[in-house]
Amino acid sequence: MNRLPSLLVFLGCIAFAAAAPAANPFLAAADDKPVSAKFKGTEWNDDIGPKDLPLSARVVTTRIAQAPWGSIFKISFEDIASHADPKREIGPVYFIATDNEIVLLNEEKPEAAAQKLAAEAKAPAFESDYVRGINKGTRKSAEGLTETNIVVKGERCTYQWSHNSGHFTNIVWQKGVGLVEYAQGRGARADGYRLKREPAKGKG
Repeated sequence: MNRLPSLLVFLGCIAFAAAAPAANPFLAAADDKPVSAKFKGTEWNDDIGPKDLPLSARVVTTRIAQAPWGSIFKISFEDIASHADPKREIGPVYFIATDNEIVLLNEEKPEAAAQKLAAEAKAPAFESDYVRGINKGTRKSAEGLTETNIVVKGERCTYQWSHNSGHFTNIVWQKGVGLVEYAQGRGARADGYRLKREPAKGKG
């Protein structure tokens, strides 16, 4: 029996798997088409008073670059329904997703930087301060008045950064879904907001 064709297919599958780009369990995409979801939550600031006001937005996740070692995403906040005065604006954020980490792309021109990074054959060395997600386990650090905790529990990865002044950033990722919560704040109640992804229709 001639086993050569089967062997070639087997070797071809191995080569394809080795060449396939890394996929992060918490932030991945099959293509570059934008994916949007409805997020709802609240906002607050000194002028609003003691009660939070409702806040909603359409959060759009778009893969803007693909590299052999991962992908780069833009997450934008559109159609923001804010009751504050002035209306709240939330700028886009950019993340690099490898198979092990989600890293904030903190560049003045992120779209250009994304294309440059994607052309690299290997992933660059990322600074730990910019890590916003991990694929398993726990990662904790403290420096001066700040504390960072990243924890994977079940289907979710939670990133929490806080300063003893009350400043904070919370990001929650869900496996197979992506971003499900995004919150930032300054001071005790000086200014801030919290947005959570609404369940898709027909799902709990």
